[in-house]
Amino acid sequence: MIREITIGQYYPADSFIHRLDPRVKIVCTLLFLISLFIQNSLLGYLIATVFLAFVIHASKVPFKFIIKGLKAIILLLMFTVVMNLFLTKDGAVLVRFWIFQITEGGLKLSVFMAVRLIYLIIGSSLMTLTTTPNALTDGIESLLRPLNKFRVPVHEVAMIMSIALRFIPILLEETDKIMKAQIARGADLESGNILQRTKAMVPVLVPLFVSAFRRANDLALAMEARCYFGGEGRTKMKPLLYRRQDYLAYAFVAAYVVVAFVVGRFVPFHIWIF
Repeated sequence: MIREITIGQYYPADSFIHRLDPRVKIVCTLLFLISLFIQNSLLGYLIATVFLAFVIHASKVPFKFIIKGLKAIILLLMFTVVMNLFLTKDGAVLVRFWIFQITEGGLKLSVFMAVRLIYLIIGSSLMTLTTTPNALTDGIESLLRPLNKFRVPVHEVAMIMSIALRFIPILLEETDKIMKAQIARGADLESGNILQRTKAMVPVLVPLFVSAFRRANDLALAMEARCYFGGEGRTKMKPLLYRRQDYLAYAFVAAYVVVAFVVGRFVPFHIWIF
């Protein structure tokens, strides 16, 4: 399960998506995530599905590699679906058993919430899979630069976000190694009830926290040894410049958001098959 998480990893490939400016990918990802919550119809989500499938194909990232990240949220996904399915009482009653009942509104909401969560994870993963940590840092810093007028330490904030994102796969790999080492020493991490399994994770969490603090200290010493004192006066080895393909990507995503909003909110299209 630990090795299945893909958020924070970078997948090298020669694709149109990889060559886009990181600012474009950040903004377009945010627009896509917003589009998932401004529509409320089956046709709107079909449009989102087509758009996401096109982007995945253009990124040249294997679909199997992308969906691996969904295995880590399967419990959250099931919990969300069950809660919305049985607690929403809108619409006609479709199934009734004991004290539970499934209504048309509950079924619709549970399906939509599941799709939103899945697409949210896939969309976020695509951004990190096609953008290097350094490019992501530069993109975040450039987008937040207007906040410098309000004395917000934009460079430091972008650096912190990038380091945190970069440490996700490192810590996951470290967790996997520690768990294998504990299992080799006879530790039982999977049997028993929830309390017993939680107690069994203590020998994993303690060395993991120690390793994390050690890595953070080593990184701080390395930055100080290289005379890093913030972003003031620093220049970029690869300055960010918008190109024609970036403007085309903005236009394409903007057109998708407009179509998804208009179709998803105003076009009467409610076809359900039970």
